[in-house]
Amino acid sequence: MKKVAGSWNLFEITWLMLFTSIAVGFTVVSKDSLFGFTVFITGVLCVVLAAKGNLMSYVFGMYNTVGYTYLAFINGLFGEVMLNLLFFVPMNVIGFYMWKNNRQEDGKLVMRQMNLSALLLVVGVCVIGCLLIGFGLSFIPGQNSPYIDAITTVLSVVATILMVRRFKEQWLVYIVLNLFTVLLWAIRMLEGSGEGLLMIVMWSAYLVNAVYGYYTWNKVVKEVAV
Repeated sequence: MKKVAGSWNLFEITWLMLFTSIAVGFTVVSKDSLFGFTVFITGVLCVVLAAKGNLMSYVFGMYNTVGYTYLAFINGLFGEVMLNLLFFVPMNVIGFYMWKNNRQEDGKLVMRQMNLSALLLVVGVCVIGCLLIGFGLSFIPGQNSPYIDAITTVLSVVATILMVRRFKEQWLVYIVLNLFTVLLWAIRMLEGSGEGLLMIVMWSAYLVNAVYGYYTWNKVVKEVAV
């Protein structure tokens, strides 16, 4: 348990308890399944631990990936399904070992910063990828919101690669990703999705954490550079 908890500050404890309480409330009021609740909790733990550079992030992340895949499938978000099954599952394993092998003597993760040219390349890849995949998804019968689905798909891939490679810029990508994913599930909720509201809360929690994650990683990188 000590590996999971580590050293938590007041902000981390407060917002984790806040969103957990909201999730419990929505689960009871909307009579949502226990399964949906566990997807929410493991997702929040995954991103909080990622912001802390904790290896256990990938353990909770694996459960969340499989659970979210099922929810995306029954909501017709096939881009999300393919992304999670074909990419996130293996990347959880790869990320665990890459983080494990790039730690300081005190056990803390070695965090990195991209240069300007690499950052511009990432932006270009994101824009082109979103347009191409969105166009392709629009031809799949039953596909909902193809271009927004494409944006969340491409940004998820890019952010995960940056995360595995320990770049602080992953959090900037995650901020944009979380904003679009909240929009995606808001559309699904308006169209009758029973899981929509809980997913909006979950991804809103991710958004808060992404901002905090960037603050934390940026601070560490600056301290190392000095």
